[in-house]
Amino acid sequence: MTLLFLQQYWWLLVSLLGALLVFMMFVQGGNSLIFSLGATDVQRRALTNSTGRKWELTFTTLVTFGGAAFAAFPLFYSTSFGSAYWLWMLILVTFVVQAVSYEFQHKQGNLLGARPFQFCLQLNGILGPLLIGAAVATFFEGSNFVVQKDNLTLMADGGGLLSGGSLVISAWANASHGLDALLCPWVLVFGFAVVFLTRILGILYFMNNVEDEDIRSRGSVRLVGQTVPFLILFVAYLVHLMLKDGYAYDPATGVIAVEPMKYLHNLIALWPLAIVLVAGIALVLFGIVVEILAGSPMPGVGKRKDCFADRYANKGIWFAGTGTVLTVLVLLLIAGWNNTAFYPSTADLQASLTIENASSSEFTLRTMAWVSLFIPFVLAYITYAWRALDRKKVTTDEMEHSHHTY
Repeated sequence: MTLLFLQQYWWLLVSLLGALLVFMMFVQGGNSLIFSLGATDVQRRALTNSTGRKWELTFTTLVTFGGAAFAAFPLFYSTSFGSAYWLWMLILVTFVVQAVSYEFQHKQGNLLGARPFQFCLQLNGILGPLLIGAAVATFFEGSNFVVQKDNLTLMADGGGLLSGGSLVISAWANASHGLDALLCPWVLVFGFAVVFLTRILGILYFMNNVEDEDIRSRGSVRLVGQTVPFLILFVAYLVHLMLKDGYAYDPATGVIAVEPMKYLHNLIALWPLAIVLVAGIALVLFGIVVEILAGSPMPGVGKRKDCFADRYANKGIWFAGTGTVLTVLVLLLIAGWNNTAFYPSTADLQASLTIENASSSEFTLRTMAWVSLFIPFVLAYITYAWRALDRKKVTTDEMEHSHHTY
């Protein structure tokens, strides 16, 4: 296990966590549609209880992603999570608001009623995916930061402190601390593509998890309205990404230079990833189409019968979810592999971060690599817990008679 292999291995793991986080944000996407899919208070409560069974997994995935990034690529962590702290603070605030809203919407003594907290869940359902999508888009569009690499040497040598009493390694080049990313049109395009994707995944999850034909029929109709803008935004950004300049570095010298169509070149050089990307997009579309076909009526007849999609009815979340993980995983991998700067600096090109100049030491990466062998056991436990939670579907009758609900 060479140092470069360990760096690539940990970028794979961090990318996988990021891909799983995007999939798990079906919780946020579902919450943004509470009033669209739920016609009654009981139905809206069923929807919030459905996502309420999984919201801890989403938050845990976000924290794990941050922890893995800190351990494997500390310079990236200090630059993004530290310098761009307003962007990440907004993300964390929306998740805190989500947790409070779940617990207090029907809590005894709540004087505000359930609706204000449900509106907060909607707010988290839109802002959360938008901001996280914007943060991911900066891997390709760049961020306005500088890295004072001389201070890294001072810290390694145990040198003196700066006037502020501490060594500042990375800093944002303006006072926005990350919010300036939202001024880039392509960042917003990708961010809103993630918003519509999570809403699609939320609908598919509800159709699988909630036993209510009214909700499922409305979900089938809403899928069309969410899929059209998602496809427009995603295809537009994918074409933009394949044609835009990227940032390549020379592994011998570490010098970073602009390379036209860098990300397209990465897909060509790493051609198995191109196959995975196509498969991922196809799975997302398949999961959407089968649910639309299975739930759509034929003119003058009613619901379709004996349609091939019936065998996959209410299972679209697993196809689209798998496709989402594969697609996001490939996008993150081509952002960092093949000698690519995964966190470009628009303020100082040579300050851009790569998996080589931003990683931990070989000892740290090697030690964590052995620990990562326990990941399959953790995933097995999560799968078991998920199946246990979903053994019984959420019903509106449960909302009216059970005391163990949100």
